[in-house]
Amino acid sequence: MKTTALLYHDVVPDQRFDLSGFQGPGPNLYKLEQTEFRRHLESIARVSAGGRPLLTFDDGGSSAYSPVAGMLEEFGWTGHFFITTDRIGTRGFLNGAQLIALRKRGHIIGSHSCSHPARISGCTPEELNREWSESVRTLERLLGEPVTTASIPAGYYSRRVASAAARAGIRLLYTSEPVTSTHVVEGCTLAGRFTIQQGVSAGWAASVIAGEIRPRLQRYLFWNGKKLLLKGMAGPAWLSLRRRILGWKAHEQTSSSP
Repeated sequence: MKTTALLYHDVVPDQRFDLSGFQGPGPNLYKLEQTEFRRHLESIARVSAGGRPLLTFDDGGSSAYSPVAGMLEEFGWTGHFFITTDRIGTRGFLNGAQLIALRKRGHIIGSHSCSHPARISGCTPEELNREWSESVRTLERLLGEPVTTASIPAGYYSRRVASAAARAGIRLLYTSEPVTSTHVVEGCTLAGRFTIQQGVSAGWAASVIAGEIRPRLQRYLFWNGKKLLLKGMAGPAWLSLRRRILGWKAHEQTSSSP
């Protein structure tokens, strides 16, 4: 089975990255402004031939309820929203009533773990079981129905992560691997996604949905190059380096602001 999914996060008014989701230079890289997101939807609609593209949204930021869901509904599309359950009802994140309303409107609600660990593949077995099982139970109590979909925080996939998700009852688990092929781990189907960041053009997003080979191959090569880098560094060392790089970027942006 093949599937083509795009991975979005938050959608905010111009430069108001503080309004939705996790805060900081890293998370902000994945937040699109509303005008930019609308261009994405319009471009995707032109190549979808009346179909429903698979658009997923990680973290559970409050922008999922407004404006994202309404914008998707203008096109007759369903969003797949993956929720960090420890954050439900906190500043910048969806509350319980909004999650229930989204589900009643036909959108898909799934788990994005309890706490969104920085590197979920490094969690202990006990931590992994909690991240998936508790988050699923929280959503099921809230929605009154089984929750069988999830996405992996920060793209840190391992077979242990998938196995723990399968034990928690998750039957469809999205990774950040830029592939269209799927495979099964202990009854749980693993599906990849193509990540959208600030600056990724609407045309690029549409070309992925349209099935063009070049943008998919470019992203696949970039992703696997990053994995090779990660293999050459310990996980904590990579996270420390990433934080330093993002800190430098944030300083440069602040220094260059008028």
